[in-house]
Amino acid sequence: MAEPVFNRLCLIGLGLIGSSIARLARERGDIAHTLVACDTGVGVAARVKQLGLADVVEVEATRAVEGCDGVLLCTPVGTFGRVMAQIAPHLAPGAVLSDVGSTKGSVLRDLLPRLPEGVHLVPGHPMAGTEHSGPDAGFATLFQGRYTILTPPEGADPAAVEKIAELWRRAGAMIETMDAATHDKVVAIVSHLPHLIAFTICSTADDLAQETREQVLKFAASGFRDFTRIAASDVDMWRDVFLNNREALLEMLARFSEDAHALGRAVRWGQAEFIEDRIRRGRKIRHGLIERKQA
Repeated sequence: MAEPVFNRLCLIGLGLIGSSIARLARERGDIAHTLVACDTGVGVAARVKQLGLADVVEVEATRAVEGCDGVLLCTPVGTFGRVMAQIAPHLAPGAVLSDVGSTKGSVLRDLLPRLPEGVHLVPGHPMAGTEHSGPDAGFATLFQGRYTILTPPEGADPAAVEKIAELWRRAGAMIETMDAATHDKVVAIVSHLPHLIAFTICSTADDLAQETREQVLKFAASGFRDFTRIAASDVDMWRDVFLNNREALLEMLARFSEDAHALGRAVRWGQAEFIEDRIRRGRKIRHGLIERKQA
């Protein structure tokens, strides 16, 4: 077995992503010598203990991070500033701090100013998930064959970046590195906008008259079912994502709205060639995902 990436790794937040990393670490044995789990949610720490997901379980982040050479923030991105204010004085010199949040500009904004001297920040985003949440939702193969994007700040320690990259490689992920602004634009179109659309379509259906809504639910085709799966995602997480990637999301929403209106006009005026072009482009994107084994 390879030497563990970290001697003592702390996971703060044991939802889907955090509990999946914990299961992976327990299953492989080469992620950390000692795994510490921390969650302040009511009953979550007790459930984590019951499931045996970590060697040490804490409810106070200040205690959890002490002596850890690796700390991974797995809470909603809107909590990062508050959590960092608590843990910063307790982070060990030389520790590597990372996260799993799906916005990266806000991570740099909330963590860098509070980063203690000698502690290395390497933000990360595993592009994997389901609509489920909580410590029971995780599974060790969640990251297998998926991308993890790293957005190290300028001047980041190469050894620290390599440690986080190796953690994700052992999780089965493929690694990409880019700057935070580029990351936020990319995920705005491939993840955040689709969620915004799904939440909107489902709320539109919910606003229909009672009789019509029941028929919608009764006869929902696969397309609508796919939207409901996305729309079942965690409330706190997605509220924070939208608010912390506001500019990139609104830019992509504006572009989408223009394209949707253009397709609507084509439908109104019977412009078959325009409609066919949009359908073919959609099929092309789908086939590209399948070829990359991301579908």
